[in-house]
Amino acid sequence: MYNNLLNVTEDQCICEMIKVNDSISALNYFSTNQTCQLYRSNSSTIYIEFYLNSTFIFLNQSSISVLNILEYQPSTISSTPTALSTSTTSVCNNTFHGQATYSVGSGPHSVAVVDVNSDNKPDIIVANSGSPYTVGVLLNAGNGAFNTQTNYSVGSSPWSVAVVDVNSDNEPDIIVANVNSNTVGVLLYAGNGTFNAQTTYPVDSSPWSVAVVDVNSDNKPDIVVANQGSNSVGVLLNTGSGTFNGQTTYPVGSYPVSVAVVDVNSDTKPDIIVANAGSGTVGVLLNAGNGTFNAQTNYTVGTSPQVLAVFDVNSDNKPDIIVPNYGSPYTVSVLLHC
Repeated sequence: MYNNLLNVTEDQCICEMIKVNDSISALNYFSTNQTCQLYRSNSSTIYIEFYLNSTFIFLNQSSISVLNILEYQPSTISSTPTALSTSTTSVCNNTFHGQATYSVGSGPHSVAVVDVNSDNKPDIIVANSGSPYTVGVLLNAGNGAFNTQTNYSVGSSPWSVAVVDVNSDNEPDIIVANVNSNTVGVLLYAGNGTFNAQTTYPVDSSPWSVAVVDVNSDNKPDIVVANQGSNSVGVLLNTGSGTFNGQTTYPVGSYPVSVAVVDVNSDTKPDIIVANAGSGTVGVLLNAGNGTFNAQTNYTVGTSPQVLAVFDVNSDNKPDIIVPNYGSPYTVSVLLHC
């Protein structure tokens, strides 16, 4: 058994795992409770006893440090114990700091996070659905902080935003669904994290959700939009150089509010999955080739399904569908792939 003094700095906790019969003990010098006190507001010096190969764990509000005692030397142990022969390991505490907030436009409704200025730092793009109807770009300032947004005018009530290179210049472009304008807007990249004015493409009533994926295997991303007001899905094929053909529409269920484009039948062709809020269904439109789609197959879910996700949740290498149901009794539906 060895002993030493330990300086305990603010907001630290001390635990000791003793390698004797694989036992673990927690040292709490600040309370009679048989627990490890996580936070201590003032500095203290305490007297501890330990065995060789003991492990001390120091916690603060943002990290955990693990100190493995390999060799004893009489000294004072501090937060940087240079007098000991040790090995140190950093351990994530799997928690989050409190939020940092950034002012944007009125009614922020959809967000994408993509590096738009090629500095290897992801930036924030937000659709501000309220007047004056903008897309805001907040460039990453480093260390998880962001600069003030730069606004770009778009159509009325921008509701859904995606960021994809649509003109093959290796730069990200912005695609936005403008609900009350019945248009999809495309803002091509202008350089240095800035964007050109939008070019608009008419779609059906109330485009609610947008996805940008190459659906006809020509290596050009196409636009797929859920038209909530007309109970349809529209597909706008990319003609090259960031321009698009007029939409081709496919009828779906009532009030389609969310769309995803994923290959669900392993034929290497992306298919359309849509949440039909008014019908209480999820529709799947299989790709028929050449950028066209078959009629939807409906799957019953809960009341008013909303923004859906497609992900393999049971590790069978097949995509499954997950959708929250906004209406009572308030559930999440999981549709496993057969």
